[in-house]
Amino acid sequence: MKDEELRQAMQTLEAYNQQLENINRQARLLQNTRDDAIRATRTVQALIDAKPGEEILVPVGSSCLITVQVSEKKKAIIGVGSKVSVEKELPDAAEYLENTSKELSEAVQKTIAAMQEIQNYAEQLSAAIQNEYESRRQQGASGQ
Repeated sequence: MKDEELRQAMQTLEAYNQQLENINRQARLLQNTRDDAIRATRTVQALIDAKPGEEILVPVGSSCLITVQVSEKKKAIIGVGSKVSVEKELPDAAEYLENTSKELSEAVQKTIAAMQEIQNYAEQLSAAIQNEYESRRQQGASGQ
């Protein structure tokens, strides 16, 4: 491997590592969003199952739950993207949230697969670079 090829390989390895970091961040964001959708689905399902007048615990974030009394009106306002929200009947809201969770799970799986592929390339390239350094070190030692 020539010096220029070695420099390019090292730059490529650095680019792979940066991509891995970015994809890992994206995977965590997708997982957190999916987890939020799952929690919301459970909450909506609890509201569907509750009878008017019953009290249930509703998560409001940061590990905080509040007690609410279920009313006759069983609707939810759901964010559907681009800062747009719509009112839905609770069963429709639960279905929307379940579908969102499934889509996010698929996106997480694809992201992890991409991460693994890049990780494999990075490991192969890193091994090639290490082999080249070892070869050069041995050549330097035998040339002395």
